[in-house]
Amino acid sequence: MVRTGITRAYGAGLRRAVGAGLANPATALLAGLGATLVLQSSTATSLMVSSFAGKGLVSAGPALATMLGADLGTSLVAQALSFKITWLWPLLVLAGFIGFSVGSSTRLHDLGRVAIGLGLVLLALSSIVSATEPLRGSATMMEVLHGMQGDPLMGVLIAGALTMLAYSSLAVILLVVSLTAAGLVPVPFALALVLGANLGAGLLPVFTTLRSDAAARRVPLGNAIFRIVGVAVALPLLPHLPGLLASIESDPARMAVNFHTVFNFGLCVLFIGVIGPVARLCERILPDKPLEADPRRPRHLDPSALDMPTVALSCAARETMRMADAIETMLKRTIEAFESDDRKLTSEIERSDDIVDALHEAIKLYLTKLSGETMDDDQRKRCIETIAFTTNLEHIGDIIDKNLMELATKKIKRQMRFSTEGAAEIRDMHARLVDNLRLSMGVFMSGDLKMARRLLQEKEQFRDLERSASENHFNRLRAGRVESMESSALHLDIIRDFKRINSHITSVAYPILEQAGELRSSRLVADRHRRDVPGKGSEPETSEVTLPAGTPARG
Repeated sequence: MVRTGITRAYGAGLRRAVGAGLANPATALLAGLGATLVLQSSTATSLMVSSFAGKGLVSAGPALATMLGADLGTSLVAQALSFKITWLWPLLVLAGFIGFSVGSSTRLHDLGRVAIGLGLVLLALSSIVSATEPLRGSATMMEVLHGMQGDPLMGVLIAGALTMLAYSSLAVILLVVSLTAAGLVPVPFALALVLGANLGAGLLPVFTTLRSDAAARRVPLGNAIFRIVGVAVALPLLPHLPGLLASIESDPARMAVNFHTVFNFGLCVLFIGVIGPVARLCERILPDKPLEADPRRPRHLDPSALDMPTVALSCAARETMRMADAIETMLKRTIEAFESDDRKLTSEIERSDDIVDALHEAIKLYLTKLSGETMDDDQRKRCIETIAFTTNLEHIGDIIDKNLMELATKKIKRQMRFSTEGAAEIRDMHARLVDNLRLSMGVFMSGDLKMARRLLQEKEQFRDLERSASENHFNRLRAGRVESMESSALHLDIIRDFKRINSHITSVAYPILEQAGELRSSRLVADRHRRDVPGKGSEPETSEVTLPAGTPARG
């Protein structure tokens, strides 16, 4: 509840703050520390930083420094919650309930959630101590714990597994502290459990990001290496540590939580100077896939060209053509999915949209790195046109993925059939759509006025084709054609989505035609009424609406 409330209230600002702090290892460590103090979860911080690394926004070195700070941050949270402040839980829950229930703003609502979560944490700690009180006199429990004391490795494994199941090292650390305070767990074994919780916290993000890109997986892997090495170094020293910790605080529970903080502080000191070699080791263990093997990775976005806008825009245009090729492949296979009733094919087409989304994101981020001060007006215009075209391509991919493939799946599941005439109409519209997509790619690359004019004419003709297909379908319904009745909704949805796709395709022509002065201001009439003129009857009075520059005339 605490993590959810904080994320909803300050999530965007928190991500910006962490991103801004990733410039160098020192500030990155502090950013990780601060984020974890707020989120109360090093795992949440790890996944956030991994997403930055996966998008190429941060290199592995600063990202690993962030994780060292996150590990230290979670130990400080444990320190704060381990003090005897459980009496605060009723006040926190009450204040949180009031904020959550009657808060006038969304942020107050979310902060109420945070207060309730903190109150429940303190209540849980108090309940654990009370509930374990009878176990102190259990001879069986004492015998089990006594047997486990001689095997600290078993304690590490148990706590590590429990941390992964609980999805939180903080929860396990606080559990260990409570059991130690109740006298159920002796200090040496409690220290082994603390090591296990730290090990589990390092391994958990590794498994969580298994399906992510190599760049995103390196951050959790490096953090896991930190934890594994730290546990390996500390484990043989466990018999000698209670005496040293007692010199700080003699209370057993405080010794456990202090060891948690000392361990993570030691990791910061030990690894902050060798982050570079560890990052290179992670890159060797998890190398980037060859560009040909991963179609989601951009191939033409050269970072060194960002200082030369003309070259950079050319790189972006080449990558945009790759994106358009992926859309063309998806579109071509769409008609196959409807005609073959192949479930496997629909799944493959849906997965292809991931390629389109990844390339769109990469092109957009690449172009945002171009400095506006180094571009002239034509280059700025080309940059905007490229972003607009890729955005329209991404929308087309979404329509194919989330609309047309859903319709194809419904057709397969219900074993629907189109009439012969209806199927022919869909094929004709689809072929026209593919041709228009190819024409739009030529318009984007060349900026040719004649081609842009032709593309806009194709939009008018496609509208007529869609209207004719709809009318023919309704005529078949009136004639009582059974197959048309069964597939009516499906048929109309397909031609509607084809029309939406064509609108996105033809939008690339508008900036070219507008610049050439070949677009009317608008086809809309803002005010139309009939005015009576004596002796002449009535005549319409109209006034034109001027649309903002670059706005396509819809229809």
